[in-house]
Amino acid sequence: MTAPSPHDLFIRIAEPGPDRDACFAIRREVFVVEQNVPQAIEYDAFDRAAVHLLARRSGMPVGCARWIRHGDVARIGRVAVVRFARGQGIGAALMHRALETVAEAGFRNAILHAQVATRSFYAALGFVAEGPEFVEAGIPHVLMRKELP
Repeated sequence: MTAPSPHDLFIRIAEPGPDRDACFAIRREVFVVEQNVPQAIEYDAFDRAAVHLLARRSGMPVGCARWIRHGDVARIGRVAVVRFARGQGIGAALMHRALETVAEAGFRNAILHAQVATRSFYAALGFVAEGPEFVEAGIPHVLMRKELP
């Protein structure tokens, strides 16, 4: 089977309805099922006001992310790619699109709580760790920040 072309990856803001539902399904699969994050904390009050992004490859939902206003910075989170689509650049593409929308909204800085296991992924995107590691949802994390152009 031929690998999908990178040109068939589309990332857009997920409006309420089927696109947002697809984001929540991806998050459930990745965080609740794979990583055992309690469903009660995976979905939160920020979901309603967040900007959600959905990645589709060949029409199929394969990844998501969201960002929220956190004071004078944007906080990116809930970045997830389904297992079968990992290693294809989808996570990086989602992050680039998230950073574009954050900058378009006028933010000069973005932060995120990176799982320690994914710290190098975010560092490669220009995020810098700040402060000590901490536990969130039972998983070690580190606060990371990126200044936007």
